[in-house]
Amino acid sequence: MGKYRLQRINDEIVKEMARILRDIKDPRVTGSMTTVTGCDVSPDLKYAKIYFSFLDPVKTPEEAAEKRAEIKKGLVSAHGFIRRELAASLNLRVTPELTFVADTSAEYGSEINKILNEIKAEDEKRKKEENDE
Repeated sequence: MGKYRLQRINDEIVKEMARILRDIKDPRVTGSMTTVTGCDVSPDLKYAKIYFSFLDPVKTPEEAAEKRAEIKKGLVSAHGFIRRELAASLNLRVTPELTFVADTSAEYGSEINKILNEIKAEDEKRKKEENDE
């Protein structure tokens, strides 16, 4: 099977998951802005990893980890509903078995941006002190 077909199926699953997430009534999932960031379907189309992320103001990495765990529990509990909705909307012979994986790339990028801003502020402060002398 060509890679382009797998990529089209991945994209279609991401699109359908975004629609399905709006229909889930579990407060663990709907309580924060949960989004599907990607999908990896196995070449035989039997398994799919769904990558999710959330947008919610948390103060510490521990709180973020707890929130990710809660969202994952909510998605796992809605697994049957999600799979049934995917089967109804996708025209595949076999509906993939879903596995949910937290995507921490946005949080990682935010942390890197914070560090870079701190370095920039320190550099500007050092330059200002050199100019004042």
